[in-house]
Amino acid sequence: MEATRLALDLVGTIHHDGHGGVADDLADIAGLAAWLRDRTGALDCTEHGPPPADPALLTAVRELRAALRSLCARAVHPAPPSPADAHRLLPEDQALTRLNAAAARVPTAPRLTWQPGVPPVLRHLPVGTPPAADRLTATLARAALALLGGPDRERLRACPAPRCVRYFVKEHARQEWCTPSCGNRARVARHHERRRRAANR
Repeated sequence: MEATRLALDLVGTIHHDGHGGVADDLADIAGLAAWLRDRTGALDCTEHGPPPADPALLTAVRELRAALRSLCARAVHPAPPSPADAHRLLPEDQALTRLNAAAARVPTAPRLTWQPGVPPVLRHLPVGTPPAADRLTATLARAALALLGGPDRERLRACPAPRCVRYFVKEHARQEWCTPSCGNRARVARHHERRRRAANR
């Protein structure tokens, strides 16, 4: 589930801006730096901190996001993809190649830790000392692969609320939207549409 959260965090860097448009948390280097800083633990950067945000890392992370969003669109098919990028999805083979290549850039080995009084924890840690940027992009790519190759893919949805562009994992049978606020917005939009139709009769 941790990998799913990280993958959805990356996908969710494109979101509704609250004013009818789309916001991109990774629009610039400062946005990337803030996003990385907020996810230091999930990105396995607690020991040395996240790598410095620079143009090359920004491009690499944005390319991974584009690949993941394209494959999320495939996962929710035949439902429509997110409207944020439905018109510019990568070809599926290119998206798969991009994620697989990034994940393979840093080999890992299993390592078990077992602190007194708590259950053991098995983690897959990088072999050797790969560059921090490679380690980060490999972690993001592996999270994406875990989401797409695991059971959460079957519950992946594109939020159908007006103006929403998020993907989410459906947590229960009755969940239709990514958040309660999207549900409220969808209900209000339906109510206004019913009133408009009634007025035009």
